[in-house]
Amino acid sequence: MKINKSYLFAVGAILAIALWFWYNSGRDNNDAPPPVSSVEQEAPTPTVVVEAREAEDHQNSFKLFGRTEANREVDIKAETAGLVIATPVTEGRRTNTGTILCRQDVDARQANLDQATANLEARKLDYQSSKTLVEKGYRSAVQLMSLQAAVDGAQASVKQAEIELDNVNMRAPFSGVFDEQMAEVGDYLLPGQACGKLIEMNPLIVTVELTETQVGQMKIGQQTDIKLATGEDVTGKIRFIEANANTATRTFRTEIQVPNSNYALKGGVTATVSIKAGTVKAQHVPSKILTLDTDGSLGVRYVDTDNRVGFATVTQIDEDESGIWVTGLPDSTRVIVQGQDYVSVGTEVDPKVIGSNGATE
Repeated sequence: MKINKSYLFAVGAILAIALWFWYNSGRDNNDAPPPVSSVEQEAPTPTVVVEAREAEDHQNSFKLFGRTEANREVDIKAETAGLVIATPVTEGRRTNTGTILCRQDVDARQANLDQATANLEARKLDYQSSKTLVEKGYRSAVQLMSLQAAVDGAQASVKQAEIELDNVNMRAPFSGVFDEQMAEVGDYLLPGQACGKLIEMNPLIVTVELTETQVGQMKIGQQTDIKLATGEDVTGKIRFIEANANTATRTFRTEIQVPNSNYALKGGVTATVSIKAGTVKAQHVPSKILTLDTDGSLGVRYVDTDNRVGFATVTQIDEDESGIWVTGLPDSTRVIVQGQDYVSVGTEVDPKVIGSNGATE
């Protein structure tokens, strides 16, 4: 029997469609993702070691760095013109007030004084003679007054000649150290030219710079402790605080006066100054726990009452062998002493408190 071609075509189409559905259903089953677990895995809570800290009153002290200076220094200058004929004091020698540091040639100054003295004696004789005549009625009182004025003028000339003669001696205006000799024997000095430099080392001055927040807590006469780079530990008192801040640094120059009667302390030495400024609430913490926040501020990480990490910017006010004293933390807190670098602010943590024996609880 002859089969119709249209029936064959229909059967083939049905078989092709069935084969296509079978192939796609098998592939879909192979590509299906694995079943999702309904239970999510939770990350473990980080553990940190903390120490309880309570704020207590502590002496607030500022540590500043400065340098020592002479109390004053001056150039010893000539008051008259002349040749230097002597420099009796050597450099570095201590001198007293009035010590001659340089001497100029007298030249004609002694002759001028002798002439002025002789003229004074002559004026005195004229005055005495006229006075006798006035008493006898041979001269008027007006003539006597004129001669008295001549005597006064002659005395002034003598005084002027004496001063000019003494001006050849350049003396120390105060006790100190002849620090530098500027003129040698044979140099000709005009008025105002320097012979040498004199510095006053007692008292010694230590200069420091106070910030805008520190200057309000300082006062004249306040005691300070000073450690010099040369090894000496000394004390001093604030004697001067600048009224106007330096426009460039916004700091106030402050001078501290230190006794130096034996001249043992030297100028130009680096000084570390500790100034006490009352008491503040502070906590003592290990210096190793200081860390930086995202803004670069120095501070301490702590755990709050909800066991979450907090950060407090702190200010160091003192230090000792076991740690530092800081302000800025809550009055009662738990500071993180181990693990602070592995947690961030706001993270919930499992705090382990260090007991009195150093073991964690």
